[in-house]
Amino acid sequence: MDFYRRVELVCRQIPYGKAATYGQIALLCGMPKHARQVGYALRTGKAGEVCAYRVVNAKGILSGAASFDTPDQQKLLLEAEGVLVEWTPEGYRVNLKESGWKNTMEEAEALRARFEKEEI
Repeated sequence: MDFYRRVELVCRQIPYGKAATYGQIALLCGMPKHARQVGYALRTGKAGEVCAYRVVNAKGILSGAASFDTPDQQKLLLEAEGVLVEWTPEGYRVNLKESGWKNTMEEAEALRARFEKEEI
């Protein structure tokens, strides 16, 4: 299995104006307990050129600021897509109920079929 290639393919499916969680991506990759590895893949570029700014933690907190050129770059990129980002005592947060990617079972099955086809 090429986990990083899977992360790339899943991240490319996150719709414009939506955010996904590290755990959601890990689950769609078939490795549900590997959310931190998703973060590593995005932070180091091992997942290729993807919209890493659309990925937030399980609470919707923008936790990847160190991976961007400026501390507020993730926030600005999300806002440019119409995602509301609010300040909370825990940090900037996306309301996942409103702006979270609610992938379908069909999308998950299509990803799995692609993984099998590409043998990753």
